Amino acid sequence: MTADSGEPTGTTPPTGLAKRRAIGIAAWVAGFVLYSFALGLPTTDPVLAFLWLWALTYAWNSHYPLRRHLRFLRDWFPMILLLQVYNVSRGFADDGFVPHATELIAFDTWMFGGNVPTVWLQHHLYDPDHVQWWDVLVSVVYFSHFVAALIVAVLLWLRARPEWGRFIRRWFFLMFFGLVTYFLYPAAPPWWAAKYGMIEPIERISTRGWDLIGLHGAGNMLNQAQIGLSNPVAAMPSLHTAFALLVVAFFFPKVRTRWIPLLVVYPLAMTFTLVYSGEHWIIDVLVGWIYVGITFAVVGYAEKWWRRRKQRRAAAAAQARGEDDGEVSREEPDGSAVNAGPDHVPASPPH
Repeated sequence: MTADSGEPTGTTPPTGLAKRRAIGIAAWVAGFVLYSFALGLPTTDPVLAFLWLWALTYAWNSHYPLRRHLRFLRDWFPMILLLQVYNVSRGFADDGFVPHATELIAFDTWMFGGNVPTVWLQHHLYDPDHVQWWDVLVSVVYFSHFVAALIVAVLLWLRARPEWGRFIRRWFFLMFFGLVTYFLYPAAPPWWAAKYGMIEPIERISTRGWDLIGLHGAGNMLNQAQIGLSNPVAAMPSLHTAFALLVVAFFFPKVRTRWIPLLVVYPLAMTFTLVYSGEHWIIDVLVGWIYVGITFAVVGYAEKWWRRRKQRRAAAAAQARGEDDGEVSREEPDGSAVNAGPDHVPASPPH
């Protein structure tokens, strides 16, 4: 296998590969659409999302033997396990704690001149009797949180394995960092604060846009996940915006400068979505962005340290092999050093 792709070394693609891939991807898309309309989008359960993505890689590389496809399970198992633990354990993060809310409300109110951003946005944009076009966009952007990082990781796994490793390490660290914070600082989102009268009434509307395009099951599945697995006091930090920024920031060094403003649209759209729909405060978003910066700094430093360590160990091993082969030096009478290995033949003394 090459170092930067998933293609086996020394093999050529079989005849008709493009046709096989087109058929496989078409079958996968058809199955995914039918499943989504019948049962909802298969994204809130990491294991289910993993199986669909695994099927996608199989459809793309159906000419590979089964043992080749099993490597996906080997490579992805730790990450899927963490996602599952994250989804389940964060629901217990509020046990025994009183959630923080007043200081979050105070910050957002101070930052926006006395207005709570979620309240202001819903007063101006939300119509309880009609689903607007921007509600559909909000639901799509909110849903992308469950798939964007996974899709990017799968594409990297298929095409650039070292980059996949770099991405996964950052994603893993950011998720773990956020989960620890949920336990140390349980914080309530705007919809929770409104429910208990801490701010003016608002609605939790992150999934209502699906109704306008007929994907009722998608909204139902996301709502069930919110009720069953989500932690009502896991607002700080916003990993929704953190994941969005992680995906974008990972590609900053790889794209031309003129494309960076376009990439920034995604985390900004996620920010609007979460604040408007009542899922997060502005302060949650800002802290999530800070966590992304910390993640890149810490993981980047760790990777550099690990590379230097490997280089030192490789140099030490090479030196040890040289000594084992008898490649030691001796000093000539004039003070110069010469190789005294087993193949060295001393110069004849002058006559």
